[in-house]
Amino acid sequence: MDISTSRLMRSRHDTMIAGVAGGIARYLGIDSTIVRLVFVALIFTGVGVLL
Repeated sequence: MDISTSRLMRSRHDTMIAGVAGGIARYLGIDSTIVRLVFVALIFTGVGVLL
């Protein structure tokens, strides 16, 4: 997949909370569970609150 032509969009099929993690995971080519775990880790460190 060529990143210059791909778009970051919410997932319509991998939707746990509005499909944001699923969309990011699809864009990066990784599993959506990893993206969700990163979100949780960021919240516990305080960085996620700023995002």
